[in-house]
Amino acid sequence: MRWLAILLMTQPAWADSLVATRTLRAGTLVGPDDLTLVSAALDGALTDPTQAIGRETRVAIYAGKPVMAADLGPPTLIERNQLVTLVFRSGGLAISTEGRALDRGAEGDLIKVMNLGSRTTVTGRIGPDSTILVGWDD
Repeated sequence: MRWLAILLMTQPAWADSLVATRTLRAGTLVGPDDLTLVSAALDGALTDPTQAIGRETRVAIYAGKPVMAADLGPPTLIERNQLVTLVFRSGGLAISTEGRALDRGAEGDLIKVMNLGSRTTVTGRIGPDSTILVGWDD
């Protein structure tokens, strides 16, 4: 009887884990219908749907597979080849021009952009309004 008590005490505690309800291709924005909670402790899986909803998949997540934090990222604001506004700010000076994104990215990412006026390539940070900040004051 003592062995039974020890076995029962050493069993792992079950927790909820988040899994995909359908196959989510890379670049898919995750919605509430894409996820479900299962009663299992899956290593590395998220446990709260709010941690995944509104995020974008970085890799394909197959139906029934656990959703990991590393598989998700912020939603993309700028797509490759998209026309964007480049903004240079220094002190009280602000200059804007048109550019073409050479990379894709989310808010805060550094991407390369070709200035359409001068045909030079610059690196800038994506702002919350999808503008590219190529010079900014700290």
